[in-house]
Amino acid sequence: MATDIKAPTFPESVAEGSVAAWHKKAGDSVERDELIVEIETDKVVLEVLAPEAGTLAEVLAEEGETVESEQVLGRIGEGSASGGKAEKADAKAEKSDAKAEQKASGGGKPHEVKAPTFPESIQEGTVASWNKQVGEAVKRDEVLAEIETDKVVLEVVAPADGALTEIRAEEGSQVESEAVLAIFAEGAGGEAATAADAAPAASADDGASDEKVGDKILAPAARKLVAEHGLDVSAIQGTGKGGRILKEDVQKAVKEGTAKKAAKPASGGAAKAAAPAPAFEGERPEKRVPMSRLRQTIAKRLVQAQQTAAMLTTYNEVDMSEVMALRAQYKDTFVKTHDVKLGFMGFFVKAASEALKRFPDVNASIDGTDIVYHGYQDIGVAVSTDRGLVVPVLRDTDSMKIADVEKGIVDFGKRARDGKLGIDEMQGGTFTITNGGTFGSLMSTPILNPPQTAILGMHKIQDRPMAVNGKVEIRPMMYLALSYDHRMIDGKDAVRFLVTIKELLEDPARLLLDI
Repeated sequence: MATDIKAPTFPESVAEGSVAAWHKKAGDSVERDELIVEIETDKVVLEVLAPEAGTLAEVLAEEGETVESEQVLGRIGEGSASGGKAEKADAKAEKSDAKAEQKASGGGKPHEVKAPTFPESIQEGTVASWNKQVGEAVKRDEVLAEIETDKVVLEVVAPADGALTEIRAEEGSQVESEAVLAIFAEGAGGEAATAADAAPAASADDGASDEKVGDKILAPAARKLVAEHGLDVSAIQGTGKGGRILKEDVQKAVKEGTAKKAAKPASGGAAKAAAPAPAFEGERPEKRVPMSRLRQTIAKRLVQAQQTAAMLTTYNEVDMSEVMALRAQYKDTFVKTHDVKLGFMGFFVKAASEALKRFPDVNASIDGTDIVYHGYQDIGVAVSTDRGLVVPVLRDTDSMKIADVEKGIVDFGKRARDGKLGIDEMQGGTFTITNGGTFGSLMSTPILNPPQTAILGMHKIQDRPMAVNGKVEIRPMMYLALSYDHRMIDGKDAVRFLVTIKELLEDPARLLLDI
């Protein structure tokens, strides 16, 4: 039986690649995991290894041809690469393993669920979460797990309709590109769930035997969580076989708060094992969790910026009366026309784009001992997520309309919270805008986003008394902060840049008239 040789799963930002070189020809013997062909993409060269030993029977994609992710490149036919007994033994063992996996999965065809192929700049990732558990029925292309890297969150989807039979990389595990995360059985579902409950080895439990607490049967992993949280077992509803309480049942009870604290420890040895430590008045609990990769990277870059850049910050304030009046006058019409709300960020991005054209040093970047001047404005907009701060980039903001800016920011915010931003979307910005005012910050000092040389901080709009034409008036004011690299930008240019933004916002007509 012939075995397909497939192209690897390309990263989200890579659409296709080309066959760079075949290291074997039709009729050549190949060993298992031997390099057989190379795929060249616009970012990295990917190696394709032989899935099993045998003979290269057919080449379907010649050198130079363009191929897509998971496309069949060739086939390996039956036959021994060396004819040795060891290979026959390996083939027999593989056949036996396949039968065992098939049996365990309820008769469905087994698949290895692998991590995506990471981009060249990413070495490894962390299994952030499993959205499906062993035995739970899933549909093709449904998200099974999420892998968090220091730049982006990658999704792992189901290869077909079926169910997971085994999870090999638990949440928090460090995995490399193409690492096997789990075993998936095609066509499995309810049967696989029953099998998983019957066999502790195929579950998330640690392999120890179940224990009975009162009239409830607890899985080892569930028992551990009950002890940690001091829960009343009688208040937890088990969904496992025979009413068995699983780890997932305890997690659900903790999340929903349905399981009350146990008032008294139940009788019996099992109850003693599950009894929580007594809580004393004045106790100060602590919780230690690993820092996410994204947050580690953010912290590293922030520290780097402070250590390498000659960072200074200049401040100014802007009267938001005119911008707010425009929003109030046209907000309904704007929504009807463009299907997006008119916010403040659109005005700031356009004002910053104009100011960057007038002060090219602020739009430049430092590369070693070189200064790189950019003839375009790509502005990053800082977006806060549960995993940390990300900065997706709006490209060519000078040619964008305010509506396009608002639509882009809304889209970035939604995808950032869902962890679906691509790496390319967060690289290459020439300037950054961050808005601490959304959280109520009145004043702050933003930190540079290397290799950029400046960042603009927006803050809360606050009504304050101002002297206007010799009279005291209450005006909506906002403090602006510009942090800049003094190695590149002089103080005079930094101040003039910020004043330009102030003038454009206080008189928005300047944006239209280009004055």
